[in-house]
Amino acid sequence: MKILAVADEIAKSYYDHYREGILRDIDLIISCGDLPRGYLEFLVTMARCPLIYVRGNHDDIYSKEPPAGCICIEDRIYEYQGVRFLGLGGSCRYRPDGINMYTEKQMKRRISRINRKIFLGRWRSSDRNKPPFDVLVTHAAARGLGDLDTPVHKGFACFPELMDRYHPGFMVHGHVHSNYSYRIPRISDYHGTRIINACGHVIFEIPERDC
Repeated sequence: MKILAVADEIAKSYYDHYREGILRDIDLIISCGDLPRGYLEFLVTMARCPLIYVRGNHDDIYSKEPPAGCICIEDRIYEYQGVRFLGLGGSCRYRPDGINMYTEKQMKRRISRINRKIFLGRWRSSDRNKPPFDVLVTHAAARGLGDLDTPVHKGFACFPELMDRYHPGFMVHGHVHSNYSYRIPRISDYHGTRIINACGHVIFEIPERDC
């Protein structure tokens, strides 16, 4: 499966300088947040595939006007062509307001609810050895794995714990812009989970054997 992941910054090659057919071989588009509705609606209109998304800390408008034609995967597992995506959007809370900001405790509570859903789903599954999801889709980074030591851009400590428990093949996130520091990796590895920073855009593939 060939995936286009986008986040935080509009990729001009897919919008301002769009060329017909540039999205032809893309099987799925993932938005990791903080992008205008119009941009996502343009992508899903021009592509021949679904666009799934989580919300970023600047996406409060999505609660009233979600991007048309796109699929929100917040707090659930979405399956497409045999690949399962778990969505956990939002950033660490750095101010009192903000619909899509969470304390560490609040994010852990979200994950606890998902754990219960996963447990019930796997209980009914005939293949209990298969991970319940293949790709973790977030806006914020995981703590200590491509985040920054600032209130705005620090990652969630519960994300590495989630990966330790379920061992997904991939984690895709945004929020930490590549121009913030030369030390920010585009791709890294955490105990077998490939972590991808989707700021701007990145294309990656999930081999059939990883699904």
